[in-house]
Amino acid sequence: MFTGIIETTGKIVNLEKTEENLNISIQAPFFQELKIDQSIAHDGVCLTVIDLQPDFYTVTAIAETLKKTRFRELKIGEILNLERCVKVSDRLDGHIVQGHTDQIGTLKSIENQKGSWFLTFQYKGSNLTVEKGSICVNGISLTVVNSRDNEFSVAVIPYTWEHTNLKFLQLRGEVNLEFDIIGKYVQKMMDRK
Repeated sequence: MFTGIIETTGKIVNLEKTEENLNISIQAPFFQELKIDQSIAHDGVCLTVIDLQPDFYTVTAIAETLKKTRFRELKIGEILNLERCVKVSDRLDGHIVQGHTDQIGTLKSIENQKGSWFLTFQYKGSNLTVEKGSICVNGISLTVVNSRDNEFSVAVIPYTWEHTNLKFLQLRGEVNLEFDIIGKYVQKMMDRK
């Protein structure tokens, strides 16, 4: 489990296709603290460390992950948001994040509001966001400002802007979305009625 509070960013140093899987090698400040089998959220996608080298670690994205995330388009040199799993004794500063991307969203608009940034994203399917609710965008726990059919907006503070890969997003750029787990269960119960 994760909280959506990004610990650091990492740089992709190698991509290797193995059958339908993609091995992703990443340089990150905490790589020397990692161990094999550890789970890390990469832009909100939970992946397991499979190899450790002197300067980087490697994880594998399987075909199912590549199908449901923007990882099918990764490039060497790209920056990823990283978060290690939460410890049971840690504070839950963001919200409950599983690291299981629901779908890909697209950046519709971005406004510099002189001290913060206002981003609007589009997605497919039923509306699973609510105003003042939580959403996970590329692994970042954010608060929904506006919730409409198939789109939502978030306001991003300077700290988050500077310490995540949101600052690199371009219009129509893709992001990984994980909707709030509680909202998904409520939606499922309502659909059954």
